[in-house]
Amino acid sequence: FSTCLSLAASPPLATMSNFNMDPTKFKKDMGALAFGSALGAAARDYKSQMEAQDEAQAYVKAYQQVAIDEELGDEEALEKLQERRMKELRQEHEKKQEMARKGHGEYRHIGEDEFINEVTSSSLVACHFWHPEFPRSKIMDKHLEILARKYFDTKFIKIDAEKAAFFVAKLNIKMLPAVVFFKNGIAFDRVVGFGELGEVDDFPTSVLEERMLQTDAIKKKIVAKVQSDEEPDAMERRRVYASTLPKEDDDESSDFSD
Repeated sequence: FSTCLSLAASPPLATMSNFNMDPTKFKKDMGALAFGSALGAAARDYKSQMEAQDEAQAYVKAYQQVAIDEELGDEEALEKLQERRMKELRQEHEKKQEMARKGHGEYRHIGEDEFINEVTSSSLVACHFWHPEFPRSKIMDKHLEILARKYFDTKFIKIDAEKAAFFVAKLNIKMLPAVVFFKNGIAFDRVVGFGELGEVDDFPTSVLEERMLQTDAIKKKIVAKVQSDEEPDAMERRRVYASTLPKEDDDESSDFSD
């Protein structure tokens, strides 16, 4: 019984006694296992990093798209603004062309038969009733010619008072020079003689200009930036011109009806 028992137990003992652990192989196996774990962790980290980069790129693309959309929106708004401005400029140009055809921008002499059409075809008109032999009528001409080029919205014309007796009587003009201002065909203001202009022959154009601005006979908002009429040389030219004219005591104070 004991012999049999001994024989039965001997193989496991022999197996255990013959098992030898290789330290180098064990370290190698464990190192491989550790490397595999590190590699797996690195792979997971790389995947996370790539996902984060993808999310960042997607955000950047979305932001860029929004910026592009906004820029396109700004460009469309700018294009609409430019189109509207171009339309306004075309309309303004057409209006100026129409006004130029009516005589705006220049100082013109008209006849009595043209008077009604001239003062009713424009919203603002300055009409100088003048006499070709009156020195102060000639001085007034010089100033009105300057203002005609400067204030485009107002039409500037002159008419020989002797040849327009009907309108002289209707407007009750008794002294020359007389500048009558019309708005939509109705006389609303006038400058008679030089009393309001300093009662001197060499007054600067700005004095008449300010007088006309007071009653809106000319519109200040459309004034072009030009050199002042009160520059020394310009004033000197006016003084020289005035000094060459013969003085007539009864010019500005004469009753035209006589």
